[in-house]
Amino acid sequence: MNPRDLQYKMPAEWEAHERTFLSWPVQDSMCFPQDYDTVCAGYAELIRAIAEFEPVTVVVNPADLEQISALFNEDNVECLPIPHNDAWLRDNGPTFVVNEQGERAGINWRFNAWGGKYEPWDLDDAVAPSILQQLEMRRFDAPLVMEGGSLHVDGEGTLITTEECLLNKNRNPELDREQIEELVKQYVNVENIIWLKRGLAGDETDGHVDNIACFAAPGTIIVQVCEDPEDENYAITQDNLRTLSEAVDARGRKLELILIQQPPAAFHEGNRLTLSYLNFYFVNNGIILPVFGGAAEHTDLLAEQALSRAFPDRRVRTINGMAIIREGGNVHCTTQQLPAGK
Repeated sequence: MNPRDLQYKMPAEWEAHERTFLSWPVQDSMCFPQDYDTVCAGYAELIRAIAEFEPVTVVVNPADLEQISALFNEDNVECLPIPHNDAWLRDNGPTFVVNEQGERAGINWRFNAWGGKYEPWDLDDAVAPSILQQLEMRRFDAPLVMEGGSLHVDGEGTLITTEECLLNKNRNPELDREQIEELVKQYVNVENIIWLKRGLAGDETDGHVDNIACFAAPGTIIVQVCEDPEDENYAITQDNLRTLSEAVDARGRKLELILIQQPPAAFHEGNRLTLSYLNFYFVNNGIILPVFGGAAEHTDLLAEQALSRAFPDRRVRTINGMAIIREGGNVHCTTQQLPAGK
């Protein structure tokens, strides 16, 4: 039996949360281990920002429990000892689903470190079952390699993703598009999937959608765009706009699009960073938005203003997005929401 059979579905991220889960960075797995202290400072800032809105559970390696617990005096920040290889809980943690009675369960996707890019990943693949065991929550084991950052839902039957990621042969080479689509529909319980072709240029995740587009509400999608024809993201984002302008959701609605200008290109040790304002995260009554400073001050302000207009009842809380992005992701990539149940 899968979640659809039992009438569970993945709620939209803006619906009420009980708490947020994150994982603490692991120096041995970092691309730039010399930046460990800077990255950890970024995580601490993020955790404290989320804690202004809702409780936070930080997954830590057991040997680090005492040290990391001592960093946080906030009453609503707790540490949970679970062995893990890396810190991107959006991708290797459980995806939570809820039924009409408000009962919650978790999807345990298979995880292979973004197509086998980083070894080892055995501990990360076991994180979702460990969290669900701690929560004493029902578990659905999905026969699909999948990362949470590769999908967004509107809570009303529509999901958005990219072909570059979900159809990549480094994930599920034995499955074709129709089989993958059917499994996704079964496990998050949606009726309609909108397929974008590609994510941002150079994205190590092979094009996670949470860097390029997300739902703001049913029938409304926020899209990051590039206006410079010389930038490699220009063609990608223009193609996304064409696809979305022609798409309809599960309720037959044409989509309203909210455009956010991408930040200027930035580099770390010669590699272009995957900077995205779309990697923001909904919290209860707020939004956690990464901003990048320096040459991006103007687009930082535009992004903050756009989100404030789109969500007038939420407080937009900005954090330094440059600390975490050095390791390849940002706010949304690190977080996983536990929906409020009944």
